[in-house]
Amino acid sequence: MTQKKILVAVDGSEYSDKVLETGIDYAKLLQAKVILVHCHKKFPALLGEPMRNDAIYHILHNAEHLIAPYKKRLTEAEVDFEERLMEQPAKAVIPDIARIEQCVLIIMGSRGLTNLEGLVLGSVTTRVLHTAPCSVLVVK
Repeated sequence: MTQKKILVAVDGSEYSDKVLETGIDYAKLLQAKVILVHCHKKFPALLGEPMRNDAIYHILHNAEHLIAPYKKRLTEAEVDFEERLMEQPAKAVIPDIARIEQCVLIIMGSRGLTNLEGLVLGSVTTRVLHTAPCSVLVVK
């Protein structure tokens, strides 16, 4: 029997701490592995070298810095996990990862840190709800 997997999406918003704690609870309850997902800013396409490499370094450094406390908390809770830092938009990539990893559950916040998209009530969450291959738990 393969280990169950739960996708936990974090973006550094106020909801992310609650999302992670809920993910830990469900992972322990289901004896599941957590797939910790963060979708970072897109890499610049029009910058030349070495500025492009510097920009990519800073984006990845910021993403690693953002997820470090979540990884620490998962380790402290003794929950098995893998991380995914993704460049694609969250609303597209979260269902794809859940499908590829055969996750039994996606846990995400009702709102996040998106810019103008955040003005539309939970647009990323709504999209994931409609396209996810498994159940989605929305944390307020």
